[in-house]
Amino acid sequence: MSSETVNIHPLIRRLASVECLIALLPIGMGALVTTLDAGMAFADWPTSDGQNMLLYPWLQDFRTNPDKFVEHGHRLAGMLIGFISVILAVVGWIKGPRLVRIWTIAILLAVIVQGLLGGVRVLLDRQVMAMIHSATGAAFFCMCAVFRLRCSTVWNDWMRSMDHRLSPAGAALILIAPIVIAGQYLLGGMLRHFHMMRIEHLAGAVLATIAGLVSAGLLLKSEHRLLNKLGAFTIAALLLQVALGAGAYITRFGLPQIGFVATQGALSQSVICSGHTIGGMFLMATQAMNATAVVSLWKSGCLTGLRIAMPVLPERRPAA
Repeated sequence: MSSETVNIHPLIRRLASVECLIALLPIGMGALVTTLDAGMAFADWPTSDGQNMLLYPWLQDFRTNPDKFVEHGHRLAGMLIGFISVILAVVGWIKGPRLVRIWTIAILLAVIVQGLLGGVRVLLDRQVMAMIHSATGAAFFCMCAVFRLRCSTVWNDWMRSMDHRLSPAGAALILIAPIVIAGQYLLGGMLRHFHMMRIEHLAGAVLATIAGLVSAGLLLKSEHRLLNKLGAFTIAALLLQVALGAGAYITRFGLPQIGFVATQGALSQSVICSGHTIGGMFLMATQAMNATAVVSLWKSGCLTGLRIAMPVLPERRPAA
């Protein structure tokens, strides 16, 4: 039996699912803040225009000041995910084994750090802090997704059921994909926050797509149901991200070949560009789950179906 099999209380599993879902609120609002360039709609933090964050008349800005509406919504969503993280940490500490306690405390600390980074971004008014805040937000979502995977009711069954080993070559190819896609996400951040690295980001998209397809192909060929599902998730996230990437490019830079001119600040541009950022986080999360599953199952010595066929060279016989 694998040393990584643990019993998860159903309440922890439900809270882990809620954590992942609620995390999409500050992530989505944060992506929209960047798209609208509304990160400095308020010059103060943790107050909003000198008012308590919870008492600020947020809804009044919906029509009159959309930048403040989006930015303050991002702040409120951050408070909400913080509240959920506190509940998860408390329940994990009371009802969870040692490994779950570590994970839930780490998630809570990550939320706190993420909130502080957002505040520093406002107080210093530095675009580089906005990019760091976005990157750590993606890392936080990956952490939540991995924790939810490990809380899965079938995780222990999968861990116990395998009795074969993973090919080092297959594992290496799967573990390379998260690195490539994380690099591509950072290039996208450079384009969004500093309006540079456009060509590099396009080239990175090709490499990230190839890496994702190779990783998904290996997972789908496995005889392991967990890896099959992760491979399918990777394909779905990859296709969605490619489509959103094409839409983001067209709505932001236009497509002269067909006579389409991009309109800065258009609703389609805001929605698709923000969706492209969120899609990148989803794709990174799938890769984080892939890597977690491969490493965990490899450590337990119970993977199957990922062997890469290598050519067998004929044996050379000594000359007579």
